[in-house]
Amino acid sequence: MDALEIARWQFGITTVYHFMMVPLTIGLGLVVAIMQTIWYRTGKPEYLRMTKFWGKLFLINFIMGVATGIVQEFQFGMAWSEYSRFVGDVFGAPLALEALLAFFVESTFLGLWIFGWKQLKRGVHLACLWIAVIGSVFSAYFIIVANSWMQHPVGVEMVDGRPVMTDAWAVFTNNTALVAVPHTLFGALAVAGAFLLGIAWYHLWRRRHDGIDVVDNNGKLVPGEAAIPGRDKSDYTVWMKSLRIGAVVAMISFAGTAITGDLQGKLMFEQQPMKMAAAEAACHDGTGFSVLSVGNLGATNCDDIVAVIEVPGILSFLAKGDFTTEVKGVNSLLGEYKEKYGTHLPDNPLYGERAGQEIQYVPVMEVTYWGFRMMIGFGGIAAFAALLALWVTRKGVVPQSKWLMRLAVFGILAPFGANAAGWIFTEMGRQPFVVAPNPDMNGIDQVFMFTAAAVSPGVSAGELLTSLVVLTAIYAILLVVEVKLLVKYIRGGVASAMPELAHPASDTDDDDKNDAGPAKSGDDVLAFAY
Repeated sequence: MDALEIARWQFGITTVYHFMMVPLTIGLGLVVAIMQTIWYRTGKPEYLRMTKFWGKLFLINFIMGVATGIVQEFQFGMAWSEYSRFVGDVFGAPLALEALLAFFVESTFLGLWIFGWKQLKRGVHLACLWIAVIGSVFSAYFIIVANSWMQHPVGVEMVDGRPVMTDAWAVFTNNTALVAVPHTLFGALAVAGAFLLGIAWYHLWRRRHDGIDVVDNNGKLVPGEAAIPGRDKSDYTVWMKSLRIGAVVAMISFAGTAITGDLQGKLMFEQQPMKMAAAEAACHDGTGFSVLSVGNLGATNCDDIVAVIEVPGILSFLAKGDFTTEVKGVNSLLGEYKEKYGTHLPDNPLYGERAGQEIQYVPVMEVTYWGFRMMIGFGGIAAFAALLALWVTRKGVVPQSKWLMRLAVFGILAPFGANAAGWIFTEMGRQPFVVAPNPDMNGIDQVFMFTAAAVSPGVSAGELLTSLVVLTAIYAILLVVEVKLLVKYIRGGVASAMPELAHPASDTDDDDKNDAGPAKSGDDVLAFAY
C-alpha cells in the first residue's frame, strides 16, 4: 500500500470509531435532559432514577468520544497537510466555532451538571444540562457545515489555486448542511432509542427471571421487591417507562431519518450524481430502483451487473420526485466526468508517483451499493423492533424468553450500523474527490480537489503505517475500556448510579428541596461523576 491508501485507512478507522460515540452522546443527552425536565416538573422519583442511570452511561460515552475525537485534529496536519492547506480558509470558521464556542460551552456546563447536583438549585442544574446538550447539537452543526462544504462547496472564489471564503452566510446555510443536520440528529435519536429499549428490556427480563416480578392469572404483571438495593417497585417503573420512551423515540426517529434522507438523496442526485448512480449500481439511464443486483460490483465497467429485483419508477422518485424522469447511469456520467475533469491525474508534484494515473470516477460500488441498503435496512429493523416491543409489552409484561431478551440487547447495534453505513457511503461515494465539484456555481467547477492530491507529501508510507497500527491498538484498548464500563454500570442498574439507595438509613439532608436526591453524608459528587 502507498501512503495515500494507508492515510485513507487510518482516517477511516479512527473516524468511524469516533462516530460510534457521537450519535449516542447527542441522542442520549437529549433524552436525559427530557427525563430530568419531567422530574423537575413532576417530582416523580422514577424520573430522577432514570436521569441518573442514563446520565451515567451518557457521561461514559461522552468522555470516550472526547478522547477518540482529539486524534482527528492531529490527522489533518499529520497525514493530510495539502488538504488542510486547500480547505483551511473555509474550514477555519466552522471548526473554530466548534472548538471555542460549542465544545467549550458543552464541556463547561456538563461539568457544572456533573458536580452541581447538591450545589445548584434544581432549575439552574437542569438548565446546565440543557445548555450542554444544545452545545453538543451546535458542535455537530459546525462539523457538518465543514463536511457539507466538502460535498458541495459554496461561498468561495478561487485565488491562486485555493478557495477563499467570500460569503460566510452561504457556507453556514449550505443546503447540503441544512438537510444533513436534522438527518444526523434523527439518526442520533434512533441510536438513543434502541439503547434505552435494549437495556430496559434486559432489566425487566432479569426482574422476572429473578422472581421479583410475577404475572397473575389474568396475565397482569405484579411488581415485587427484593432485598438488593434499588430493585424495588419503582425500579420496575424505571425500566418500563425507559422501554416505552426508547421505543417511541426510535420510531419517530426512523420517520425523521426517512423524510430528511429523501431530501438529502434528491440533493445528492443533483450535486454528486455519480455517487447515487453507484449506490444503485445503475449502469444505464433509467427509472428503476434496484432492490438486488448481481455481478462484479467492483469493476469500473459495470455492464455485467444485472438487477435481479427492480422496482420501476422508484429511482426517479428518489431523484426527481416523480416516477417517469430518467436518471443518468454510470456510463453516461462517466463520459461527462472525463470531459470535465480529465482522464488522468495532472502532472503536478502534489500527486507524486500518482501523477499521470488514470482517474477512477466510479466509486467502489460494493461500498456504495451495500452501504446505502445497510443504512436503510438497519434503520428499518430498529424501527420495526421498536413497534414490536411496544406491542409485546402493551400489558406491562416482558416475555421470559432469553433469546428474545438477547435480540433486544443486540438490537442496540442496528441503528449504530445504520449510522456508520450512512457515513461510509457518504464519504466513500465522493471519491475520487476529497472536495467534490460543485455543479451549481455558475459553471465554476474548479472548486474541487482530488483525494490523491490531499495527502501530506513529506510523510512516508512507513510512518503512516506505524501511526495506523498504534492508533488502531489504542482505539481497541479504549473500546474494551468503554464496553467494560458500560456493561458494569448497566448490570448494576439504578443502584450503580445512585449509591445512596444502598443506605436508606442515612437519607437525611437539610437541602432536600434543592438536591437531586438524598445522599449519604460520606458520599462525594464524584460517586456520580466516577
